[in-house]
Amino acid sequence: MSSCDWAKDKTKKAVNKTGEIVGKTGSEFGEGIYKGVKKTFDNDVKISDQLKEKGLELGEVLINSSNSTTDNILTAYFIFNDNFDQEITIKIFDENGKEYGRLTEKLKGEKGNAKHFDFTFDKHVNIGKKGSITIE
Repeated sequence: MSSCDWAKDKTKKAVNKTGEIVGKTGSEFGEGIYKGVKKTFDNDVKISDQLKEKGLELGEVLINSSNSTTDNILTAYFIFNDNFDQEITIKIFDENGKEYGRLTEKLKGEKGNAKHFDFTFDKHVNIGKKGSITIE
């Protein structure tokens, strides 16, 4: 093998190894962000007793971004223990209890069903902060 071929081979192996490390690190970083956001609101999302009495149950809640803004979409997994067809209001509060986001939308589901719903807040709302969310 010539010295040029040897150098090309070593360079190729180094590039492949670097790509492998970067890919793994990026993947782990992404998982860490996902878990961090998920954990932040794990115990801070509350659904009203009135909605619970009407058969609405809340599963996982995630925070997502749109193409043009960051962390302004709340994705909630709702479980329908009874037929449900009414408006709900979602309020977002900062760590000091001050409201900084509110959205009212119609939610509809049949008994025994469950699905994810996306709630897109104003572009000025960044749900990524520490705080709490109420669903009424």
